[in-house]
Parts: sequence; structure tokens; C-alpha cells
Amino acid sequence: MSELNNIALKIIDNGKGILAADESTGTMTKRLEGVKVESNSENRLKFRHTLFSSKSMKACIGGVILYDETIKQKFSSKKIPEIISNAGAVPGIKVDTGAKVLANSPKEKITEGLDGLRDRLKDYYKLGARFAKWRGVYIISNSCPSKIAISTNAHALARYSALVQEAGMVPIVEPEILMDGDHSSEICLAKTSEVIKKCFEELILLKVDLKGVILKPNMILPGTKSDQKISSDKIAELTLKCLMENVPSEVPGIAFLSGGQTEIEATKNLDTINKKNKSNFIMSFSYGRALQQSALKYWSKNLDDIEGTQKIFNHRANMCSLASQGKWSEQVEKN
Repeated sequence: MSELNNIALKIIDNGKGILAADESTGTMTKRLEGVKVESNSENRLKFRHTLFSSKSMKACIGGVILYDETIKQKFSSKKIPEIISNAGAVPGIKVDTGAKVLANSPKEKITEGLDGLRDRLKDYYKLGARFAKWRGVYIISNSCPSKIAISTNAHALARYSALVQEAGMVPIVEPEILMDGDHSSEICLAKTSEVIKKCFEELILLKVDLKGVILKPNMILPGTKSDQKISSDKIAELTLKCLMENVPSEVPGIAFLSGGQTEIEATKNLDTINKKNKSNFIMSFSYGRALQQSALKYWSKNLDDIEGTQKIFNHRANMCSLASQGKWSEQVEKN
């Protein structure tokens, strides 16, 4: 199990974080069509390879989450996991099959994909994956997240984690409270705390080694339809309170999801969290859009301008790396 702890630390230690490039074909199609680029396997690979072969991979990115299509692809006869490993990062894989309607609570979702997972993990290991990701998703309303959603998703995350560790990989545990809604940050704190606490109860029950786990939570934020204005300092205080009270000390680190924040918001909030972090937890990032969006917009204007696209991505990755060390500032961002 010490090997799993070493992998976890390699992914998020020393100012490094995770590039979440695990968008499903459907999601990636929406992203590409949003910038007027045709979504085909060639274009999806071309954009992703542009990021994977950028200079910032060595200094700023410790792990890359891949989708099933991407982990099996090659670029110029080199396998994608090999390209990522050669850049010094760890290849990872999204293994859930998506969130479906939760029986007896139709407004909520349960993440599926446990059937056949043991065999799929063996295949992904052979392809080069050394960590995996599973996302549980929760909504906030007057009656949500319900006890059913909290319990069933926590159990699924724990079963997934046990299977991933059995296969010699690090599980990323992602219980995401969505920003949708008019709830306050205080309600987000209460609900996120309840969800994370239940997740670790299930992980411990299923004998998952917490030293070989990375938690990927949301930050504590008011809902997108809330009138509440909240500072980065307050976001950091509430987020740290949630994690200090509900995450066991054995967990080596936390890689936040951006969850609908802009690139600058996700960077600034991560930086403030790290400036206030007095714990032993590594506080890093596992960003998708908050790492890729500017690069994608630039690339869409000329799919062959690899160097220009990488320059945009390198800047964003460097800013996130600085934020994960509490060294970011608005002045550094502008420079």
C-alpha cells in the first residue's frame, strides 16, 4: 500500500495537480461545438495531445485523467499513456459509466459502473493507468441531497475504491455537490460535510487504505442563483472547516474540482485556501475547464497553431501550480 501512497503524492505534491481530460465523447462534443470545431476522434485527440505535449506537463501536472477513447489512442505511433508518462505525469482513467436517475428519488442521481469493473481495471492497468476516478453527484434543495442519495453514492464510491486499490491503482474519490441552486454557502457547508463524512464512513467500512486515496471535493460556495456575495477568504475558511472536520488525517491530499468556476476564480480560491491551510493535507487541483477553456478557445481559431495553444495552456497550468502552493497573485497572473 505504500506504493499507492507514493503514486498519490507524485500526482499532487510539489506544486503539481491533475489535468481532468476525461470528458465523455458527448461532453467533449459540446465543448468543441461550443467553439465551432467539428467533434471527431481526430480533433478530440489533436487538442488533447496538444496539452499532453506542452512544457508545463513536467512542472505543473502530476496526473492526467483520461477517457476510455483517449487511453487507447496513439499519436504518431506513441501511445497516449506513454506520452503522459514520458512527461513525468501519471496516467489515470475515468471508470464510472455516468450518473443515472436514482430509484425512489427521481430528482437525484446515482453513479453506475460497478458491474464488470474489476476486469476493466485490469485492462486499464495494462494500458498504463495508475489511478482512477469515479464521480458521485449531488444536488442541493429543500429535500436534497436525500439520505438515499448520500448513502448509495457513498457506498458506490467505497466499492469502486476497494476494487481500484485491489488492481494496484489510486482511487480518486469525487463527491461533487453541484453549484446549481439558490442555496447559501452555509447550506453548502452543511450538505458537503454530511456527504464527505458518509463517504469516509463507507471507505473505512470497506477497508480502503486512506493513505492511497485522493479526495476530489467541491469548494464551499453559494449556489449560482443565490444572492449571497462571498469573498475568497470566506470561501477558503468554510472549505477548510469542512475538510478539517470530515477528512481523516491519513488521506495524503485533496485535489479540488473547479465545478463551474471561471479559470481565475478557481485559481484565486485555491491560492487563498493554501495561504490559510495549516493542516498536513496537500491542497491541489483537478481541473477540466478551469485548465483548458482559454486554450480551447485559442486553438479553435487555428487547429494547427500548436505552439500558441500550448503557450495559453502553460500559463494557466503554471498559475494553478502557484495557487496550489499559495504563491499566486493577481500581479503574477497579469505577467
